[in-house]
Amino acid sequence: MKAAPPLNTAPTRPALNADQSQLLQPLLAQHKDQPGGLLPLLHAVQDAMGYIPSEAVPEIAQAMNLSRAEVHGVITYYHHFRSSPPGKHVIQVCQAEACKACGGDALMAQAELALGCTSHNTRADGAVTLEPVYCLGLCASSPAIQINERVHARVSAGKLQRLLQETLEATP
Repeated sequence: MKAAPPLNTAPTRPALNADQSQLLQPLLAQHKDQPGGLLPLLHAVQDAMGYIPSEAVPEIAQAMNLSRAEVHGVITYYHHFRSSPPGKHVIQVCQAEACKACGGDALMAQAELALGCTSHNTRADGAVTLEPVYCLGLCASSPAIQINERVHARVSAGKLQRLLQETLEATP
């Protein structure tokens, strides 16, 4: 009969790889003493890595003197933060009121069909991630989308199709 493991043994958590750790450490040092530094730190981590790995949460929490639950809560509360790597191209369709009123929902549905993946997901081949966003700041020129950090205003169905095609053709 096999002996049960000791009850006081905590499960091991996956660790960051060496490259991720090397990116994270200076960011932690830069933001740990900054009042209200959690959001700037999370933005910096996502900018550096493309997402916020769950393995980074314990280190972020410790550096910011917060619980892992508090850090996780902030990451999951804000739509901007990703907890998994994005695709090669990130397509964001504005879902704020002005864009919705001018056809944002139809653009999202068209993008889902054209890209072969649903909102909040990355296509199986890793080529694209499709995300809703809640205001790109182009309300007077809606509907708006963003492709790889470049915004596009007054996006019609035809313009969306052309932009998506150009983006996908640029993928090697």
